[in-house]
Amino acid sequence: MNLPAIENATALQLPIACTLMAVLGAMIGSFLNVVIHRLPLEQSIVFPNSNCPKCRKPIKPYDNIPILSFLALRGRCRSCGARISPRYPAVEALTAALFAAVTWHDGLSFALAFDLAFTASLVALVFIDAENMILPNAITYPGILFALITRLVVPYLTGSTHFEDLPQLISILPARLPLGAVSLIGALIGAVAGGGSLWLMGFLWEKVRGVEAMGFGDVKMMLMVGAYLGWRLTILTILLAAFTGSLAGVAVMLQRGQRNMQMMLPFGIFLGIGSIASLLIGTRLIEWYASQFS
Repeated sequence: MNLPAIENATALQLPIACTLMAVLGAMIGSFLNVVIHRLPLEQSIVFPNSNCPKCRKPIKPYDNIPILSFLALRGRCRSCGARISPRYPAVEALTAALFAAVTWHDGLSFALAFDLAFTASLVALVFIDAENMILPNAITYPGILFALITRLVVPYLTGSTHFEDLPQLISILPARLPLGAVSLIGALIGAVAGGGSLWLMGFLWEKVRGVEAMGFGDVKMMLMVGAYLGWRLTILTILLAAFTGSLAGVAVMLQRGQRNMQMMLPFGIFLGIGSIASLLIGTRLIEWYASQFS
């Protein structure tokens, strides 16, 4: 098969792959709903099977189809009629859309599975922080380890172009260093840029204002994100999070008619949004910004 034929076949396969990954994303989103509900309560995410939070009746398999079952049941439990939180279909639909977007971004590459797992962990963190204002160590600690393993393995599977910071690091670090070692150095720099910068901002704010500004959950989340994305996309993540968080804060203050600058907003929501945006379009944003000065 010649090169144009291969390219045409790939072009046809990618939309199909995006559709299949969207279906997988909806199913993963259904599992993430269990994680989001049970992890803050320190309950097992495996046992027992899914049940109604009010009547505790087990949910039948035909009532547990992502998105469709919620619509068919009109958002109510079949057994007791209690309302089902719209968060459940929202997580399923969002995860489906993100899985399709990441697949479109990565193509049919070896890195796809790693990026999908990273995205799923961010979705769980965003919704847990939104509902409980915590970022569980049960996700962030394994996430940091996962990021380091990914940075070590993926360059050997896809080459040096998948991680945005890797080509620059290769050009400035000694040539004798193995590719995996260079990638891990990038992960450590990114972790310091993410977690370290948030910790420093929180420390200085507390010293100046006498109030806590940054929880250690945010710091640990950004250690994970920084190790995965590298320092440039991590700085972009923090900037996007600060921007979207500021807009949300102003909107909430206008809605409530208050001007309380000490109002607590779960910053993990905006860090998650910024992380996913950086994964999908961060390189283009950085290139566009750099082009304004060339």
